[in-house]
This record gives sequence, C-alpha cells and structure tokens, in this order.
Amino acid sequence: MIQVDGGTLAAARKVIAVHINYPSRAAQRGRTPAQPSYFLKPSSSLALSDSTVERPAGCELLGYEGEVALIIGKPARRVGVEDAWSHVEWVTASNDLGVYDLRYADKGSNLRSKGGDGFTPVGPGLIAADAVDPAELRIRTWHNGELVQDDTTKDLLFPFARLVADLSQLLTLEEGDIILTGTPAGASVARPGDVLEVEVSATGSTRGHEAGVVEFTTGRLVTPVEEGTTPFADFGARPRTDDLQREEAYGSREAAGLGAEAGAAVGHGLTAELKAKLESVCTATLSSQLRKRGLNNVSIDGLTATRPERRVVGLARTLRFVPNREDLFKTHGGGFNAQKRAIDSVREGEILVMEARGEKGTGTIGDILALRAQVRGAAAIITDGGVRDFSAVSALDMPTYYSNPHPAVLGRRHIPWDTDITIACGGTTVQPGDIIVADSDGILVIPPAMADELADDAIAQEREETFIAEMVEQGHSVDGLYPLNAAWRSKYEEREAGRTHD
Repeated sequence: MIQVDGGTLAAARKVIAVHINYPSRAAQRGRTPAQPSYFLKPSSSLALSDSTVERPAGCELLGYEGEVALIIGKPARRVGVEDAWSHVEWVTASNDLGVYDLRYADKGSNLRSKGGDGFTPVGPGLIAADAVDPAELRIRTWHNGELVQDDTTKDLLFPFARLVADLSQLLTLEEGDIILTGTPAGASVARPGDVLEVEVSATGSTRGHEAGVVEFTTGRLVTPVEEGTTPFADFGARPRTDDLQREEAYGSREAAGLGAEAGAAVGHGLTAELKAKLESVCTATLSSQLRKRGLNNVSIDGLTATRPERRVVGLARTLRFVPNREDLFKTHGGGFNAQKRAIDSVREGEILVMEARGEKGTGTIGDILALRAQVRGAAAIITDGGVRDFSAVSALDMPTYYSNPHPAVLGRRHIPWDTDITIACGGTTVQPGDIIVADSDGILVIPPAMADELADDAIAQEREETFIAEMVEQGHSVDGLYPLNAAWRSKYEEREAGRTHD
C-alpha cells in the first residue's frame, strides 16, 4: 500500500471542505442544501496518522468528523462531471477537526474553528481512484474504539465527480490539492486522552495481467487528542460556547447531556407549553379567534385526513412541486431530489406541507417516503395533490391530509422543485415555521407571532362556550345566552371566580 507521507502534505496547496453532503448529516442538521457549499482549510492544518492533535487551552468542544478525502492528480479547470473523476488520483481518509468554541468569531469562514495546526489529519494509506467506484466507498469512524460513524457514498447529495467539476468552474484544482467530501451523522466531540480513528474502504479491481476484484482500505487514520497548555492571547477572539454550540457539536441536546428544557422549543418557535395549549382547543375556536384578528384566509381547504380523529399541532416545513416539463424533470426529478430531501430532513414534530397546485392527476407522496417521514418523527404530511400507495399510507400512524388517491408517480404531472420556501397549499399561503393545527374540522395556518395570545384567547372562549352548553342543557334559551349578554356574563364570571377560589 502507498502511504501518505510528508511529500503528500507538502504537495497540497489547497484543502477544500464541503459543508453538508450526506443525507444522514443533512437530516441531523435539519437543512438540505440545493447546491454544495465549501470552506478552505489551510495546508498547515494537515497532519499524518498518529499525529497528536491539541484541543486548544480554554476550549471545550473539539469536534471530529470522519471524511473521505480526494487528492487531485492532474489539474482541473472547467471540467465536466463526466470527466471530473479522472482528475482524482487518490482516495484516503481524513478527520475534519474543529473547535466549536470559536465558531462565533468565524462568520462562516471556519478559519479559526477548523484551521488549527493538526486539524486535518489524512491517511494512512492511499487508494487509487481509478480502481474504485466513487459511489461505493465506505467511511467509518471510531471514538475510543467504539464505532460512531458508518456510512457509504452511495446516496450522497453531491457525488464526488460533481464536487470536482463544480469547484473547477471557478478555480483551478492543482495536483496535490485535497478535497474533504463531507461527514455522515455520528460526528461528535473528543476530549484530551481520547483516540480517534477513521478508515475508508472499498471493493475495486486491480490492474494488469492479474486483474481481479479486491478489497481496498486506507487503514485506520489514528489521531490521539491532548490538552493544550498555551492560553489564547487577550487581543484576539477567545473561546466561548453555549448550549446551542454544544448541541451542534454533539449532534443533539441528549448527546450533549442537556436534556429537554422546560418550555424548550419543539422546533423553532413552538414551545412545549404553547403546543399543549393549541392541542387543547379545536380549530373551529382558533378560526374564530383568527377572524377577530382580521385573518380570514388561513385554512387549508378541500383535503381529507387518513386519521380524522387526531388533533395535530406542528411547525410547517414546505415543499413545492411545479408542472412537469420533461427536460427539467431530467435535472430535478431523479436522484436525491427536493421531495426526498424534504422527507429526509423533516424533524420530529414538524409537518411537511406540499404545494401541488391542487393537481389530482398524480401522486405526491407514497408508502416508502411517508414511512420515512413517520420514522423521522414527522407529525403529519399535508398535500393538496394525490397520494399513491393509498392503503399503505392510510395504515400509517402518522396522519396524511390529501386531495385524492392516485396511482401515478411524479413525472406525470409534477417536478419536485424546492423546499423551505413560501408556498400555496389548499388555497392559502404557508411559510416555513408557520404553526399548523389540524383536527376533524379542518387545517389552520397560524402566524407564530400571534400564536401565544391566540391560544390563550381560544382557551378562554372554549371555557365560556362550555358554560353556555351546560346552561342550554339545563333548558335555558340561547337568547341572551349565546353570545352572553351582561346578565349571563355576570353569572359566568361569578362561577369562574368561585372555581378560582376552590
């Protein structure tokens, strides 16, 4: 096996890293990019296997990310996707290390947080790029001997050839340059005394007269972690962190040991307390409160529910379909398209809302993707288009709201176009982060800014209507009772005051 050595590191004039490229990582982060984005790491961050990395003094969160590294073998400038892989000479393992304590100071550049000496170990072995299929590589990471990352390159958001071709449109990739291709879910935080290991493996073919199938591996890239002793100078950015950075570094609040906060957001802007309030009132009441505030077009109309008995509350994630055009379907309909990205990144408690233009002549969701949304923890799916595999979708525990069953797939009438934008669904506008409340009466879209006040007023209205219903049951006329006149209101308030004192 050819080994990564000092010459390999010296030849790298550029180290380019991709932000998000694995579906599992995109789902964990809650965002799926439409195009790849990059950042630079200095060549001085490169290190060989068995080199110790220092967690800088005063820092808490040294994050690790096992990655497949590509080493350019011949210059690439404005190359196409079909030719791009031929410009890659070697594949190896890397660990994209960084300190979350300095992210605040980077403003997106990642220079301080990920540019430290030794923050890009690579190796130990090299795999010839022309001997393997770039879509059939396996990346694994061990933390103190425990396997924490294990994924393949089969379903990348952006295949390696696309990354090379994309980067070459603006800059020349030179011989020896290194591209870090993203990390899967499972990245976390290392402490002094820990040992990190990363390995890339593949099944490929040997060359020459003894050609045949063979297993390739880089071997394990070993990086021990030690504590830094030199403090930061007082004239520059100093380490600081908070629970948000801890959650990002560890991958979740639970992994960071933070637990669920009282009143913590169930998503962005929907606290557990607010969610409980909205679940306690019906959409008919909420609709009347919205109308009092001048909002008359906030219902998603014309849909049927697979679980009409459920009351569902969650934050909107959005997906837009556009009318099918065959040439555009070729570029946007296949692969890890917008529909799959939306499904694979929906988070627990969120509701995926789809704009299908009320087109009933094809499906917008089927059994496999609906199941994936349920496994991801989605509260519901809402589409103003058709549902295919209807029996299987309707059997799921997760409710789906739909126009009609239909057997056809996307390419008949739709192209999945984009996600997390303002859309129209069932006759109303839905924005990402809007609060959706659905029950047997219908589906409402609630602007988050007014949700707290709306919920409190709806609860008060339902208490009042419960009193009215009790009086009607006792034989009283609705005249003056519904709505309450002054006399009846006085009686109602007396009863409420008595309950308060009990």
